[in-house]
Amino acid sequence: MYVELPSGLGPEEQALCSEVHRFGADVLRPASLRLDTMSAEAVAAPGSPLWDVLHAWYGLGNHAAVLPEVHGGLDLGAATQHAVYGEMGWAASDLAVSLGVTSMPFLLTSIVAQLLGNETVVDEIVRPFAEDRDARMIGCWAITEPGHGSDTLGVGRPEFADPAITGGCRARRVGDDIVITGQKSAWVSNGTIATHALLFCTMEEDRGMSGGAVVIVPLDLPGVKRGAALEKHGQRALNQGEIFFDEVRVPGWCLLAQPDMYPLALEMTLSYANAGMGAIFTGLARAAFEEALAYARERVQGGKRICEHQLVQSKLFSMFSRYQQAVAVSRAVMTGAEKLDGVGVLAHAVNAKVTCTEAAFSVANDAVQVHGGVGLARGMLVEKLLRDARAALIEDGVNEFLGLVAARQIVDGHRA
Repeated sequence: MYVELPSGLGPEEQALCSEVHRFGADVLRPASLRLDTMSAEAVAAPGSPLWDVLHAWYGLGNHAAVLPEVHGGLDLGAATQHAVYGEMGWAASDLAVSLGVTSMPFLLTSIVAQLLGNETVVDEIVRPFAEDRDARMIGCWAITEPGHGSDTLGVGRPEFADPAITGGCRARRVGDDIVITGQKSAWVSNGTIATHALLFCTMEEDRGMSGGAVVIVPLDLPGVKRGAALEKHGQRALNQGEIFFDEVRVPGWCLLAQPDMYPLALEMTLSYANAGMGAIFTGLARAAFEEALAYARERVQGGKRICEHQLVQSKLFSMFSRYQQAVAVSRAVMTGAEKLDGVGVLAHAVNAKVTCTEAAFSVANDAVQVHGGVGLARGMLVEKLLRDARAALIEDGVNEFLGLVAARQIVDGHRA
């Protein structure tokens, strides 16, 4: 284990991190390796190892740990969350993303409910999720659309308010209810298995993307349909798929953010997601480094173990250095230990996501190189780590576009 837990963690937090590490080693990684060999349809099917993971995770109460204590969670501190996400990413980044997305809609619903005093949504959705021990409530974040990808995330950029650029999934008021029509694309994580969607959609078209709304939508309502589970190159244990809304009617209390609040709600969600991605993929980088080091200590070429060759030593040090840098960045962002004057939280969260996912891909790529030809073989952990890391450069916003969003904050001197 090549990362030290932050010294500020108390005995209970240390114990939780150790428990998550064991869960990762005993449950997440074996399940992820098995799911990687299955079709996307089989991954999501009843009886799949994915459901064993979800039931075990919920059975421990870990799904609700990030919720505020007042709503049934543990209200984990930022340093503990960082360590937990790192352990999950070390074990299986695809399942770590799935489990993180599972909880995210309920966490953000909880936060917004506290700000606005919406006790109905807490009683109807948040507390039942906190009490769930059988994976009956599973969340997804539904923002990506067939005609819109990372451009939906351009909060603060000029085109974000361009009335000529609007989302295809629309919400409108009908009496006391909200009615939703449209489609979310095949890249919605947990899309075909979720029971609730944190839906980002358009409410006021003349305001462009900035005229959006955030709605928590139970997905068992009339008018909701799902597409097929998506077949992918990497992160194959992460279920993804389309969701269709045909005049889906939800109560007005499910509206979490109206257009005036939408940019702030998007910024908050994106900051949380990007910071979490950074922490998860420091874990993948660690796993790749550990695999490369272990192999280099055993593999003999040229009459000695390859770890004794200087070129391999140089590569191992470079991997170690990139991993440690990623840990430092992601931990600083999640704990708030490093802030630049006049720059908003989102810029730092994007920095964590971009830095850590690119470090994970680089370290995983080098781990395959250290293994040589065998590193390309299916069934080798490093081969899977490389495919999983490659997907991270695109999900939750492609890194190049996220960098432009962060740059806008830096240029404007914006603080969230």
